[in-house]
Amino acid sequence: MIEQTLAKFGSIDILVNAGGIQGPIGPFVDINFEDWLKNIDINLMGTILCCKSVLPTMMSRKKGKIINFSGGGATFSRPNFSAYSVAKAGVVRFTEILADELRPFNIQVNAISPGVIKTGMIDEIIKAGPDRGGPDYQQMKSMKEADFDSPELAAELVCFLASDKSNWLTGKVISAIWDPWRNWREKGQAELDKDLYVLRRVDGKNFMKKE
Repeated sequence: MIEQTLAKFGSIDILVNAGGIQGPIGPFVDINFEDWLKNIDINLMGTILCCKSVLPTMMSRKKGKIINFSGGGATFSRPNFSAYSVAKAGVVRFTEILADELRPFNIQVNAISPGVIKTGMIDEIIKAGPDRGGPDYQQMKSMKEADFDSPELAAELVCFLASDKSNWLTGKVISAIWDPWRNWREKGQAELDKDLYVLRRVDGKNFMKKE
């Protein structure tokens, strides 16, 4: 994929790692472990391998944007979705590490949480049933078409992170739905709280700072 892109365009400016799967769904103790490993292989290792493959050309040019898709369970416990959550938490930590390593090369690396988008992943949760799907099953079953989050909003965030307007922003995990990223366009890194939008116990939503 990388070789063909370079052969056609001569360079790679942006990498978006958006591929992923949801399952296996259910208590960790009784899921098929091969399916569990397959999830890690696709969601985490797929992201890592694409980054590994694209870095030489980006580093040689000292320019690049990498946008990784995180998701539900990366920053909070999500029972019955252990493989997905572990993989996505790994994506976030990998994003942070890669961002720090690549600062000298003018390559920005960020992760996004797109929200609850109506894709085939929703069908997987419903198909799993109430026993294996748990609270997620009940939530998805009760949601109407208008309740799902907008894929256009996630796409807008990706475009912002892929643009020169975000050259100062790196090493963050950003919610397309909850975080005020539209207000960041004229800000600089120094103005953004270093304890927010990272994989920490403090994130301003699930855990608040104590005075």
